[in-house]
Amino acid sequence: MRTPQPLNSRTDVPALLVRTADGHQFRFTQPFTVGRSADCDVCIDDSHVSRKHISVEPARGRWTVRDLQSSNGIFVNNQRVESAQIDKPITLRLGGTDGPLLMLQPEAAVAATVRAQGAAGQTKLLANYVDRYFSAKDANEPAGKRTQLIRKAFENVQRKQKRRFGSIVAIMAVLAIGAAGYAYYGHRQIRQQQALAEELFYTMKSLDVDIANVERLVQTSGSQSNRDQVRSYLERRRELENNYDRFLSGLKIYGGNLTEEERLILRVTRMFGECELVAPREYLAEVGRYIKRWQATQRYVRAIRLAQDKGYIRRIAEEFITHNLPPQFIYLAMQESDFNPFNVGPPTPYGHAKGMWQFIPETGQRYGLAVGPLVKFQRPDPADDRSDWQKATVAAAKYIKEIYATDAQASGLLVMASYNWGEGRVIKRLKQMPANPRERNFWKLLERYRNDVPDQTYDYVFSIVSAAVIGENPRLFGFPFDNPLVAAAR
Repeated sequence: MRTPQPLNSRTDVPALLVRTADGHQFRFTQPFTVGRSADCDVCIDDSHVSRKHISVEPARGRWTVRDLQSSNGIFVNNQRVESAQIDKPITLRLGGTDGPLLMLQPEAAVAATVRAQGAAGQTKLLANYVDRYFSAKDANEPAGKRTQLIRKAFENVQRKQKRRFGSIVAIMAVLAIGAAGYAYYGHRQIRQQQALAEELFYTMKSLDVDIANVERLVQTSGSQSNRDQVRSYLERRRELENNYDRFLSGLKIYGGNLTEEERLILRVTRMFGECELVAPREYLAEVGRYIKRWQATQRYVRAIRLAQDKGYIRRIAEEFITHNLPPQFIYLAMQESDFNPFNVGPPTPYGHAKGMWQFIPETGQRYGLAVGPLVKFQRPDPADDRSDWQKATVAAAKYIKEIYATDAQASGLLVMASYNWGEGRVIKRLKQMPANPRERNFWKLLERYRNDVPDQTYDYVFSIVSAAVIGENPRLFGFPFDNPLVAAAR
């Protein structure tokens, strides 16, 4: 983007602050244009942006943004508009659901709020100061030397230099108000950056859903145009993720207030498709509680050792990566069966679940797994494809991808809940929620349906997430091996 030319100030309209998704900031006091063309005041090199996409003009004390008949339009709050008045900070999207973002903010609105908030805070500060040193709470109460000196100095100044003292107090008050206002403004800027980072995250997740659906078309049709579209989407996805990482760096989400364990929890949560910025406050502690459960037994060590000795981890990870899914889904198999390919579940109305991925007969057959002659018995069956861990892994990746790409809206945690509780039960509830990643995610499911979600499913999801957190750095949690995924890739 090129830097705008110097602009003359105007007295009838406040300056407008403009922030782009890649962190560039501008300040305008005269009309300006935004588009892909190099002669625009704000140039955004993005295929969703027209050569001259929008104009922003001041009139009658306010700014108005107008669509310059762009091919892809402009959106405010996910609604396409022809124009919008900028009376307060707004986030504008150029060119559809995955187009770049602009944040537009009148400078005067910030200044007015800062003055009001700063003045209130300073009044309280000065009142406390006066009460401490000059109030006669108890005539018999002895005053310390410091208090006596301050009171005496105050009396002398008050008697001899009242006018000068008034000026000094006024200057001090202005400085204090300015400091409070600066702090508030900084806090407000962080809040706005966080809002923009959340918007970027959910744009990524919407793109993940699009990628997953086009990949499904590639599998059925093999179309080269669909393959090219997937590559284009993946490039766009990487750009968005880089911008998101930049915002997180500025916000210091992974800063010094967090322990290394908490940082890993947030990273794994993001890997599974949930936004770490909106995770409930109690979430970190809850995952930590499930980590302690793993630490209290030898189950984790036994399962990982088995998977390493049998060579399961590399093959499973490769299959999920092929489907553009997190390889950390290996921990779903650990939760299901401890990586035992001959594991058999208890009787259910749908038959016995079997194999490393615990497919029931109907679901296994739907994804290409032939059931064996012992399908009705609670016994291992080597002739059952569900007991062939490689075939079952391929089927599991396809099954998980199917849920991930559609009703789960690219939320790995919703996939886990569906896998355990039954996709029909979860999807029935998901279909009553808006079909977008911001409104259809694990937090929203619990918020609306916590009383419906079985404790077993709740435990299941948190057990997998906590296992994946441990897997990122097992030695941090007292386990005698390194990251199994990294070790398997060597």
